[in-house]
Amino acid sequence: MAESGRSSGDAPLTRQQRVWRWRVLTATYSAYVGYYLTRKVFTIAKSSIATTFAWDLDRVAHLWTTFLVAYMVGQFVCSFVGRKWGPRVLLLAGLGLSMLFNVIFGFTNSYATFLAFMLFNGLAQASGWPGAVGGVAHWLRRGERGFIMGLWSSNYLIGNILVKSLGGLVLDAWGWRWSFWGCTLIAFGLWWLVWFWQRTSPADVGLEPIVASEEEEGDAVQGLQKEHISAGEYFRIAMNPLILAMGVAYFCIKFLRYALDSWLPTFLHLQGLGVGRASFYSQIFDIAGLVGLVVSGWAMDRLFRGRWERLCCLMGLGMVFGYLAVMWYGTNPYALAFCYGIVGFMLYGPDTLLCGAASVEAAGNLNAVAVAGIVDGLGSIGPVFQEEIIGWLMGGTGKAGTQRGIHNVCLLTLGMSVAFVVCMAILTWYMSRAHRAAAEAGLADAAASSTP
Repeated sequence: MAESGRSSGDAPLTRQQRVWRWRVLTATYSAYVGYYLTRKVFTIAKSSIATTFAWDLDRVAHLWTTFLVAYMVGQFVCSFVGRKWGPRVLLLAGLGLSMLFNVIFGFTNSYATFLAFMLFNGLAQASGWPGAVGGVAHWLRRGERGFIMGLWSSNYLIGNILVKSLGGLVLDAWGWRWSFWGCTLIAFGLWWLVWFWQRTSPADVGLEPIVASEEEEGDAVQGLQKEHISAGEYFRIAMNPLILAMGVAYFCIKFLRYALDSWLPTFLHLQGLGVGRASFYSQIFDIAGLVGLVVSGWAMDRLFRGRWERLCCLMGLGMVFGYLAVMWYGTNPYALAFCYGIVGFMLYGPDTLLCGAASVEAAGNLNAVAVAGIVDGLGSIGPVFQEEIIGWLMGGTGKAGTQRGIHNVCLLTLGMSVAFVVCMAILTWYMSRAHRAAAEAGLADAAASSTP
């Protein structure tokens, strides 16, 4: 990550600013890896848990739906209280509680206990993304947000890969209970990095601001650039047409990502792979996504000059192509895993941009916690729907029912990828109008100031 990148007119970073920025980026990155280590074990252990307790897959889906509903509601709560409490409190408290709940999952023997603590864990997990984005907002300048946040946003992919690799190995060797406990132990070590290294802004450690004052406000969502806002002011931000449109687009993306996060290991297992191999090969989706998000971050800064909406629209078209490949090669588990790698490459760029760099660009640094939470909260409705719909589609019995269910899921996700492209085309038109209006206003101001 380049440490000397700056907006025009900004001074180079001091040594202490560089040191603390690396600490904050490392701490927030590690925190969100920890969140995934205490979130995604359930998704790789679904079939094992179902076998242990003789539960149908649609009944298991209800457990994850409970988590997703709580996560969605918690996003709005955390994005509001995070403006008051700050990212540090959100991350330390949220991750700490989630670790506790995952230890309990390892001891659980009843459906009711799973259901209750899925609810609690969803609320705790909701603190992660608003806290992480808000935690880096004051440490990155406008011209570097796309690339650095693109790299930084690989945190949840690395978390996913760790769960599917290490968690999958433990799952295969010692069962799903130890998979919960092992991933939680790693998260406990990462929690301490947040304790020692996370700070909300340079001022918290006695340093000069890194972000120039003219960068504090977003271009598209003006106003409310103050430390604390009321519930009414928060509602005004949430009802901004741009934020709502970003949330709808992110609904499509999170529907698709969680469909694969939640069900791809199960699909590959049902197509003939063992649970350990299914977990391992499902990582192709994540690894390809890791490459995609780095490329998209670089492209946003260098090729698209901050026009995130155009980049997201282009990658959405690539995602449609990837799903068509899935439909064509979907009967072979190895070919299916590779084709979902194409989807992952195209999906993770828009996924990281919409509720990461784009949220900061649109609304400014002080609103980063709120807007990231709002966009993620609206998007998090998508995972709720996908879990129940896919659980219902996969409810058939026998090999024929399983194949028919997977085929219908592929049709559903292809349609959702087309819907995302339509959303991004509308957002591109909206942002083009906003940029033209801003440019015309700037020319008018310049003309007025030059008039004697």
